[in-house]
Amino acid sequence: MTEDDIYRTSTQYRLWSFSRGSIASLRSTTNASAANGVRAAIQSQHASQARSDTAKQESNEKPSDPGKEVDCLTVEEEQKLVGFYCVKAMQFADFCEFPTNVKATAVQYLKRFYLYNSPMTYHPKEMMPAALFLSTKTENHYTSLKIFASKLPKTTPESVVAPEFLLTQGLRFTFDVRHPHRGLEGGIMELLGLAQGMGQAISGIPKSSEQLQKEMVDIQAAKEGSKKSRSADEVIRRIQVAHGKAKEVGKSSALLTDVYFLYTPSQIWLSSLFLADEPLARFYIDTKIPTPSIIKPKLITTLQSCAELLRSSASANPGEAEMKALTKIDKKLFKCRNPDKVDIVGINKAQKRDSEGTGGNGLDEKVIKKRKLEREKSEKEAEDIFGPTLAKEPK
Repeated sequence: MTEDDIYRTSTQYRLWSFSRGSIASLRSTTNASAANGVRAAIQSQHASQARSDTAKQESNEKPSDPGKEVDCLTVEEEQKLVGFYCVKAMQFADFCEFPTNVKATAVQYLKRFYLYNSPMTYHPKEMMPAALFLSTKTENHYTSLKIFASKLPKTTPESVVAPEFLLTQGLRFTFDVRHPHRGLEGGIMELLGLAQGMGQAISGIPKSSEQLQKEMVDIQAAKEGSKKSRSADEVIRRIQVAHGKAKEVGKSSALLTDVYFLYTPSQIWLSSLFLADEPLARFYIDTKIPTPSIIKPKLITTLQSCAELLRSSASANPGEAEMKALTKIDKKLFKCRNPDKVDIVGINKAQKRDSEGTGGNGLDEKVIKKRKLEREKSEKEAEDIFGPTLAKEPK
């Protein structure tokens, strides 16, 4: 089984891979559905306030205006807001000194959740801590809930975990995220091996380790005007510089764009290397795919497209103009949030109260008590070293 075959069995490929057209259509559908839900909820709220409005009219107070049209967020505004809270998640992860995989997974959880949910329904400010805390669990990085919550202002442990079930539903209960970081480390190790004269090309490329090492010294400079490498040591330094740049792309631009939805992890790390040092990336590909090849031109085109998307990434440090635009969007969101979904903590408490009476599955309270007694009895019998008491045979 090849690496491609393994990746195609992953939930990331089966459930979270899209074309540019399909992801745009999905976001548009989600936005329209949420806007309709907001308008319906607000109309229902106005209808329930009819009596109080009548009382206000009698007391000469100004009643609410049920006929006022709700100005909902656009798809572009939603994306800007979600992107901002993805940046906030990254900054908070850095503040907590979480590893890169925890930070990257949290951002992908947010981006996946808001493919099928709108900020008008669930505010990203409330979902961001839940996504980050969930990622510490799925990435096996233990973190105390109490300590985690204490690092966020005006945040309680309850408010962190309250949206967790909503989040896992939105993620379709798929928590595996395949990142490009490990692939990049492997590719850099191979390049360093080639630079040291210890690497080999794949079968079908009749070149010795010494030939490949010599060719690396002759690779054109990364940028126009920069100097070419003249020795193996200079090639190694060049690879290390490219590694650092590509790593930063993977930790920022790759997280803030849609590349995870549109490309495979291997395509993402190769594209980040393209941005860091295109001649070096092309040399690496030449050691993997013989020439001539039908695959190579297609791969180069795909990598260039991915690199262009990475280059267009929003800044991880929004400027003054961007912050003003985001503030305006947030004020607009305040007026078009779904009133039925504002208090996530309250909704979570209500669900727990309901489940206490029905067991969460519509079971009667008597049935729940009976099952509890049976379970306690079986546990007690299991603890007895000689087992349960034998029933007497009838005479």
